[in-house]
Amino acid sequence: MNAVVLRTVTRSMTPVLLQLSLVLLVRGHNAPGGGFVGGLMTSAALILYLFAYDVQTVRRLVRVPPVRLMALGVLVVLGSASLPLVTGKPFLRAAWTEVSLPWGETLSLGTPMLFDVGVYLVVVGATLGFIFALEEGEAPQGGGKEDL
Repeated sequence: MNAVVLRTVTRSMTPVLLQLSLVLLVRGHNAPGGGFVGGLMTSAALILYLFAYDVQTVRRLVRVPPVRLMALGVLVVLGSASLPLVTGKPFLRAAWTEVSLPWGETLSLGTPMLFDVGVYLVVVGATLGFIFALEEGEAPQGGGKEDL
């Protein structure tokens, strides 16, 4: 495929794929989807961008190192799982609250959504970390012998 065509399609499809990943993330605890599937969709969009451009361009687009994404995701997961402990409920028990919106409706917010966001961040970080390492050809860090 011509690189110009691939780059043009990538620039138009990446925002669509990222929006689809957010839809999958948000509807995940009520319907099929969730943090894992949304994270994979985000990673697929960024991998498409990597095919059209290069690793440095994707790193500039993401702006956060994959390891930090994974660490933040794990912290969000642990925080959402531990939040019910504050109210005397068991670990990983769903906790819900209602927020009044200005137009008179209420919005239910709960820890399952936070959990999904954490999983989303872990999946995106892990996938990008693997892909960046493969693309850049990082050698494993060893303390011993030279390459033969």
